[in-house]
Amino acid sequence: MISKTVALAAAASMTALSMPAAASEGMWTFDNFPIARVNAELGTQIDQHWLDRIMQNAVRLSTGCSASIVSAKGLVLTNNHCVAGCTQNLSSADNDYFTHGYAANAASDERKCAGMQAEILTGISDVTDRVTSAGKGLTGEALVKARNAVTSQIEQQGCPDTETTRCQVVDLYHGGQYKLYTYRKYSDVRLVFSPGFATAFFGGDPDNFNFPRYDLDSAFVRLYENGKPIATPDHLKWNDATPTAGEAVFVAGNPGGTDRQLTMSQLDTQRRMSLPQTITELSELRGRLTRFSEESPENKRIAQELLFGLENAYKVYWGRLKALDDPAFAAKLAADRNDLRQKVAGVKDKLPADFGDPWATIDAAQDQVAALALPHSFVENGPPGSDLFDYARTLVRGAEERTKPSADRLPGYADPQLPLVEKELLDAKPVYAKLEQQLFEFWLSKAREYLTADSPYTALLLGKDSPEDLSAALAQSKLGDPAVRKQLWDGGLPAIKASDDPLIQYVLRIDPEARKLRTAWNEKVTGPTTEAAEKIAKARFAVYGDSIYPDATFTLRLSYGKIEGWTYNGDTVAPFTHFKGLYERATGKPPFDLDQRWIAAKDKLNPDTVFDISTSNDIIGGNSGSPLVNAKGEVIGAIFDGNIHSLGGDYGYDPKLNRAVAVSAAAVNEALRKVYGATALADELEKGS
Repeated sequence: MISKTVALAAAASMTALSMPAAASEGMWTFDNFPIARVNAELGTQIDQHWLDRIMQNAVRLSTGCSASIVSAKGLVLTNNHCVAGCTQNLSSADNDYFTHGYAANAASDERKCAGMQAEILTGISDVTDRVTSAGKGLTGEALVKARNAVTSQIEQQGCPDTETTRCQVVDLYHGGQYKLYTYRKYSDVRLVFSPGFATAFFGGDPDNFNFPRYDLDSAFVRLYENGKPIATPDHLKWNDATPTAGEAVFVAGNPGGTDRQLTMSQLDTQRRMSLPQTITELSELRGRLTRFSEESPENKRIAQELLFGLENAYKVYWGRLKALDDPAFAAKLAADRNDLRQKVAGVKDKLPADFGDPWATIDAAQDQVAALALPHSFVENGPPGSDLFDYARTLVRGAEERTKPSADRLPGYADPQLPLVEKELLDAKPVYAKLEQQLFEFWLSKAREYLTADSPYTALLLGKDSPEDLSAALAQSKLGDPAVRKQLWDGGLPAIKASDDPLIQYVLRIDPEARKLRTAWNEKVTGPTTEAAEKIAKARFAVYGDSIYPDATFTLRLSYGKIEGWTYNGDTVAPFTHFKGLYERATGKPPFDLDQRWIAAKDKLNPDTVFDISTSNDIIGGNSGSPLVNAKGEVIGAIFDGNIHSLGGDYGYDPKLNRAVAVSAAAVNEALRKVYGATALADELEKGS
């Protein structure tokens, strides 16, 4: 599963991004896609019109996923795990849609996904000079504030209509470019179809990031406006014909983030500090929630979506650490970065006089990361996974920030950003106090353990309470009620200060110190790193020109490749799996057990239907739900994972082993008609209307 940031495994032959991109490598922006090179390599005939059509039908979901429009009535294809939060929120003890799936039999059955927003990119413009000039001569926190202010102004000027548009200034190449991305947004997203967890994630964690796979990880939502489905006559065509090995394919999606342009000292900080801590915490929290789930069927139901995400994240970060710990891979990363630094010496006449040694600046900033990381993590970031804490922090900070001019506010609270903040804050969804208590208790106990009992930050977070007692008290918050949240949001700072909600009062108490830590981080880490990274980006452009692509930023990118398997240690993996393999792999026991509907439909299904597909496309977390598109611009599948060799792709790409994994349109069509009886949906896909 790749909806969260994905890491891909190391091999000595991986190519780091400092060098011009190798074949199939690259998450390219739509305004710098190498059309001629791709056509020459793949034998395709794509052009600007082809690119424009793909872009206008590629969808970014606020849940951290990608998607595509596949019918004339706003029907959107994505992954099941991308709507897992929606199915969980719509579920109850009597109807567990997360586990068993959901199918809307009529338009009236299509149900709104709380907090979900869909965005379609409509324009890209360069604002580099305006952003970088705002910070000239400034350092540290002053630089960060200046950049935040000008970014807010650019976004506000670019999207005065916040009801239907959203603007975002995007940092590309770590400060080498700043682009204004303009989106058409849709705040009413409704669930149409989910096959359910067991079918979408058949094989569970053992099969996650592996291939062969037998997962129907697909789902459909619909975009609404003014209570009606939107009209999308120029949608992408659905093609459920059997795909062909070796054919050219493209992936249009929003990869969440990569670290292919970081310096060696930044990667070393990940290897020594952040990744080991993250893995340890994820492992322990997974254990606590597993125990919690075993206490009752209801506990299992309310924790299942969060536990699913934790297990995936653990494997992701474990894969990252394994990659950075590989001596051959680390040596390759170092060699590529040294190559850049050596070549910079030959282009100094193209660099500013104050270029200095930006690598040394970033090296020095790592000492500050080491000093600030733990308190910043626990005090500023809060408990991972807690809806209640997120609500409280948003209410408290939103109340204070909205008293300031838009350009002076913290990121996320400027006027252009408030509509999404309000949607995520005020949309109704279930919140479970006993699950929240588990998350609070874990956070507070780990804070005391890592910061030590004598730390002033521990005293701030706990006072004289135990983690157990304080978490029980905080979980009594009434912020799970959207009406309470709306009253506090509308009431502003006076309402917040007058509130007797225990969590509101708690966040009010710790927020001043959290803000100080945020300021210190900006002053000692973000500010110096931003300035130095921009200089390195200029050096990279001077050496390599525009033959490179930027690190992923959860903005729209296009990757290219072919349908192909791979060979490793003498074993060749074919690029396709088929329905018959699902039944051969099934054991009747989780996670290899079959939904009863699939057991009943076995004799009706074509056993040779292509189920899942392996491709050489360069992807990362955030690409989940991205359409797999053929050279004609037709959707032939949806990306949902990568293979085990791809677990270090955060840092580099290996064309020999790195593979993306998609569910085929053929499998989706066959299942809709013969397993789920969703003929109306299948007909809509086939006819496009």
